[in-house]
Amino acid sequence: MVTLLTACPSLRSPAPEFPEQPSVPAPGPGTAQPPPATPPGQQPPGAPSRPPPKQYHLGAASSALVAQAHKQMGGGDFGLAAATIERAMRVEPDNPLLWIELGRVRYTAGDYSQADSMGHKALALATGDPQAQASAWRLIADSLRSRRRNEEAAEADKRANALSPH
Repeated sequence: MVTLLTACPSLRSPAPEFPEQPSVPAPGPGTAQPPPATPPGQQPPGAPSRPPPKQYHLGAASSALVAQAHKQMGGGDFGLAAATIERAMRVEPDNPLLWIELGRVRYTAGDYSQADSMGHKALALATGDPQAQASAWRLIADSLRSRRRNEEAAEADKRANALSPH
């Protein structure tokens, strides 16, 4: 194909003409250069690449249901309080704060094993949120302490305090 183009000048396209660009002298030694622009949303080179900590919140519907559950707990109706938190969990199933709330209901009702399970579930969901993780560890510590597993409870307290001191 190269031979065909070279052999037949009518098939060759003329070179495009571009207006002459002013030449910019290359910076010499000792000349300060501005740092390259960092695109929005990116960290400049050399900056630590640590995302801001995540923080879970309850939506309006879940907040209202949690408030209702607290009143129910205050009246001693732990079964109804748990059912109310479970309704909120249908709205926000992956929110660790609701698992902590349900764990607190179970703990207050004396079901320490279930409270421990809820704390571990919350911990698994709370990735990136040190406050939620600390709350989950405190729930776990309380449930362990109530079952006289004091060494494990102390370790859970240490983990909670490392994430978020009281």
